[in-house]
Amino acid sequence: MPVMSTVAEQVKKVPPAVRPTLQAAIRMVREIAPRADEIVYAMESPRSTRMVWKHVRFAVDGKNVVGIGTLPDHVNIWFYRGRELDDGRGILQGTGKDTRFINLRTPAVAESAQLKKLTRGAFKLARGGSMTE
Repeated sequence: MPVMSTVAEQVKKVPPAVRPTLQAAIRMVREIAPRADEIVYAMESPRSTRMVWKHVRFAVDGKNVVGIGTLPDHVNIWFYRGRELDDGRGILQGTGKDTRFINLRTPAVAESAQLKKLTRGAFKLARGGSMTE
């Protein structure tokens, strides 16, 4: 049975080039949803440079809301109900049934007002609210 690591241990394992952006993304989610459950992925560095290295996901009442992972040159944040989010600027990517994501290339993008708005909206949806309230 694999030993679960902590978010801090996961952050230490990522390449130094993306570490500040990963830390900023995690900090942003924690500030918006301080009581959300943090679930650490028991995943090691992927063998393929095109595969997302999943680090942590945040959940409310057992429902996944936001996940954060890295690729060699950027961080991904994904929204499990991203299709339902009000993305006025069109920054959400993906065409899956529900999930949408954003590539974060700098800590400033991870702390941007638009990303914070989307993240707040994702947690509001998880708690039974809507994006139009």
